[in-house]
Amino acid sequence: MERAFHHCGALAVPLSEQQLAEFASTHAWRTPFDIAPRYLAGPGDARHVTHGLAAAGWIRTSDPLSPEIVLTSPDKRYRLQFAPQSATSAWWRLWAEPTDGTSWYAEFGELVPAEILSAFTDALTAPLPSEQPDLFRTLGWAGWVIDTPNSAFSLDGMCHVELRTDLGDGSMPHWQVETTEPAPGILGARIWHATFDEHAPAHLVDAFVTSLADPAPLQRGRYERTAHHSVVAKPSRPLTRQQVLDAHTTRLDALRTQARAARRRQQPATTTAPAPPTSTSSALRR
Repeated sequence: MERAFHHCGALAVPLSEQQLAEFASTHAWRTPFDIAPRYLAGPGDARHVTHGLAAAGWIRTSDPLSPEIVLTSPDKRYRLQFAPQSATSAWWRLWAEPTDGTSWYAEFGELVPAEILSAFTDALTAPLPSEQPDLFRTLGWAGWVIDTPNSAFSLDGMCHVELRTDLGDGSMPHWQVETTEPAPGILGARIWHATFDEHAPAHLVDAFVTSLADPAPLQRGRYERTAHHSVVAKPSRPLTRQQVLDAHTTRLDALRTQARAARRRQQPATTTAPAPPTSTSSALRR
């Protein structure tokens, strides 16, 4: 354990050894199950999101004694709110104020899996892709049904991704992800949702959708809350406390490195150093 804590200290992130140890204990002393499909795995551990942002340099700007958590990015461009006592269906909200002046907003429901949400928040500091992503191509490769040019369904019909543009209620165009009760031919009762407004960068929405459609299961403990009774739960190999801690700190270390690289990319180019004095100007000064 001493070695693991030494590695954690090297991260230089605003996470205490106690916080990391408690995360490891939570996940090491449970009976684990692999849950599929992953979008029905339930909320999981919110620290997948909050610890990742802390590693990227985000700081808590809300009341430390409040159940609500507000994290703000180092450049003040992003603000994430986690409100587990919210009276609305959205527990997570992100506000973005990019340097180009185009603000945008995203929100996520109570039962969105933290691992899928963290794919989105991790991408906030990732390098921009070399080409514009195509979300429906991503879903098609994952075996989803492309229903129309602007919508796709999972094979079980319970998860739906749609770019809503032709709205008659005055709403702005936006990306809508919904997981619903099974109801052949229609959308059933909502289980959870995610909404990205029209200005949300496509690569961030793609990161969320890519994780959403990943066929790999998510791990949950016995009796841990899932999103629906139809999930398939298979016993999984338990990890030791050390293995959990090592995997978690390795991810945080990678995010810290990624965030540092992003900050370097955002820094303005340094000014050119002045040319050395010529022999003539040197002679004049003498």
